[in-house]
Amino acid sequence: MTVVVIGGGIVGLASAYELATRGADVVVCERGSIGSGSTERSVGGIRAQFSTPVNVELSRESMRVWERFEERFGIDIEYRRTGYLFLARSEAVGAELEETVAMQNERGVPSELLDPDAAQEHCPGIDPDRFVAGTYSPTDGFADPHLALQGYARAATDAGVDIRTKTPVTDVIREGAGAGDDGGDTAGRVTGVETPDGRLEAAYVVNAAGPWAREIAAMADVSLPITPKRRQIAVVKPEQSVPETDPLTIDLESGSYFRPDRDGDALVGGHFGPPDPARDPNGYDRSMDFDWSIDALEAVAEWTSYFGPESAVKRGWAGLYAVTPDDTAILEETVPGFVTAAGFSGHGFQHAPATGKLVAELVTEDEASLVDIKALSSDRFGRDAERLERNVV
Repeated sequence: MTVVVIGGGIVGLASAYELATRGADVVVCERGSIGSGSTERSVGGIRAQFSTPVNVELSRESMRVWERFEERFGIDIEYRRTGYLFLARSEAVGAELEETVAMQNERGVPSELLDPDAAQEHCPGIDPDRFVAGTYSPTDGFADPHLALQGYARAATDAGVDIRTKTPVTDVIREGAGAGDDGGDTAGRVTGVETPDGRLEAAYVVNAAGPWAREIAAMADVSLPITPKRRQIAVVKPEQSVPETDPLTIDLESGSYFRPDRDGDALVGGHFGPPDPARDPNGYDRSMDFDWSIDALEAVAEWTSYFGPESAVKRGWAGLYAVTPDDTAILEETVPGFVTAAGFSGHGFQHAPATGKLVAELVTEDEASLVDIKALSSDRFGRDAERLERNVV
């Protein structure tokens, strides 16, 4: 069985690897270079503190892989489990955190609800007077996305995957007379793709194209609500060094966050200010906006002692999230022969190991069993009231 995976980021390569280990002949089509989309611009966060059960389960299954990645793939991804610390300024958000911790605990996540003084014990630089509550889980952390991608790329190649860079998909082939208006099954099964080098026939095509996923879906006469949105990160030399033991710390209501980097530096970001409009994934500005970096630094300085007036922005970058209306992925066989694994809304790196396994199950076993993915079906939009996942790093 031949499977074409569209997208050479970490979700695509994890899927290709898992498919190949189950006996599929896999071709990866990547329009640029490996990881040149969102993966290379990820902060690398790995957490189980999500507010929806399906994302908690994706995290738990992915963490099983991240924990043993070096043993399995032979590459140290610099996985550091210093925790995530979420902070609430209002009683309403504090109450939401209490409910979320209860849900996480039911699923085996060792998160806990904290008062501000207890939160400060995990991150000494925060001002506890600014907050009413926090949550912390010691098993959260972050890793190096470049090293993880290297591990999956090497393992996929060793498993026989044909990785083709500089190979954009120009069309997705569906049998039959043409698609219906809703992209339904009347259009027939997806049977392959067109590339500049010719047609590739396939039993399945996997759309793991990240910010380009909506464009790829449209080639198959499928409409998916996935929007590319630009996000930014600043590398900051703080006035007071950020300890390497500090967690990735988020002020939920201002939208600002930081995490320790090397040599006392910090990565600073946030989803605040005027919303970034949808971006053309082929032509957005990958450099950091200086004005944004000043706003980001001022935001974290307001609630921590690390980022005083002598702090300096050293460099930064911008990347794209592939965002859905509820900030949660689409993972399904959208039409026969066409599997979607996209729209992770900033969570694609950390959920890639579980996603790869689920894609392989959908293709080779006709259903997913590792995690119940009913909540990730694209038909949830407009049908039910979506539970919005908190879109933080």
